Amino acid sequence: MTDIKDLIQPDRGQDAVAIHLVNKEGYDEFAKSLSAGQRASLTAQKFDGSGYQVGIVPDGDGYFAVGSVADPKELSSWCLAKLAEDLPEGTYRLAGEAAETGAGPAMFGWLTAQYRFTRYKDDDGAQGPRILLTGQPGRIDAAVAEAEAEMLVRDLVNTPAEDMGPAALEAECEKLAKAYGGTLNVAKGDALEQGYPMVHAVGRAAARHHAPRIMHLTWGSESDPVLAIVGKGVCFDSGGLDVKPTSGMRLMKKDMGGSAHAIALAGLIMNAGLKVRLHLLVPAVENAIAGNAFRPGDVLDSRKGLSVEIHNTDAEGRLILGDALTRASEENPELIIDFATLTGAARVALGPNYAAMMARRDETAQALIDAGKANDDEPWRLPLPEAYREYLNSDIADISNAQTNPYAGASVAGLFLDRFVGDDIDWVHFDTFAWRPYAKPGRAKGGAAYGLRASWHMLKNRFGS
Repeated sequence: MTDIKDLIQPDRGQDAVAIHLVNKEGYDEFAKSLSAGQRASLTAQKFDGSGYQVGIVPDGDGYFAVGSVADPKELSSWCLAKLAEDLPEGTYRLAGEAAETGAGPAMFGWLTAQYRFTRYKDDDGAQGPRILLTGQPGRIDAAVAEAEAEMLVRDLVNTPAEDMGPAALEAECEKLAKAYGGTLNVAKGDALEQGYPMVHAVGRAAARHHAPRIMHLTWGSESDPVLAIVGKGVCFDSGGLDVKPTSGMRLMKKDMGGSAHAIALAGLIMNAGLKVRLHLLVPAVENAIAGNAFRPGDVLDSRKGLSVEIHNTDAEGRLILGDALTRASEENPELIIDFATLTGAARVALGPNYAAMMARRDETAQALIDAGKANDDEPWRLPLPEAYREYLNSDIADISNAQTNPYAGASVAGLFLDRFVGDDIDWVHFDTFAWRPYAKPGRAKGGAAYGLRASWHMLKNRFGS
């Protein structure tokens, strides 16, 4: 993963290029402070203070930079991201009003803007590092931790399925356990078939080196409140025997995006020493096609004891989550959060920029929305309507895994998961895209985290550190 620890440093008076932040309303007044030549330089660059513009202004033997933002006194996560992408290699500090308020939340975008995925291709043409000096050294570590979590999600999701199969996800969980003194248990083979029958059924058709498994990492004091984080780890989804079309299969390396979110969030929790007893559960499979693949019409056992009729083998993520949520519920947690790239319906409803969120308790949902708004990662709540539970009725089993009508697909998938969460447990489900189809400042095209920062800041507020 990209090393970002040195990209923001305490300001000790080092030599640095000044960055002036302006908005469109204040640009004319700012321009009055410049020389005629400097104004002409910005005019030639078509700089007028409109959103996400970057200008380079000659100043004696050097230069200073100008960046356009909505409000120089109130920065968002992305206010400095375009500058971090476009400025030359060097060291920078904010000037003017922005220097007084500090970079604050914009440190995050400064860091994520310099992300590159270089596992398979050299990035020889990239700019060198752009370093930001700040008078808020107490905020650096937190910004770096969040940016590293975001970049971990990007790295895991961007990696193709052959190199990011169930074994690779197990290795990521093992890294976490070793780094923070957690305990990792992995169920495979007979233990998986007996204890997590739906995880086994979905993954059993994969090649041996992509054999299914479930990782269960525990960390923290047993006397602290139990927090369970669950992530869908479908490392590649062909659709199974209900095979996807080519267009639908192309991005299915990202179908483990839920597990990437869960692993990254667990890392934030452990790194900060949050006062919880953490249970991280990652069911990892490849939904492959072979003679032993599970079939439409099959009835599967589940860890909870519910029988599940398979209407569609491409609705497999909810099956593996069902077993994992059952296991999480056995710990009687104070809260369960799961992340999954679960339905196309959520993308149709919300597009690629918002994570669909479903929650049992209004106060938990509102806490997540508030934390998301405050940290530029707002989720959008969808309902769990009782009226739609009948869409999952089965003639021969306790429940079916997919509806036969086209209505409310994201909510109905959430209702399926709800059946596997213990009664009266506070539970949140994120249906996340885990992919950005087009780049924005600080947000590269490709793997992306949605709902991660909202969850992290909500958890900090709820459990403290």
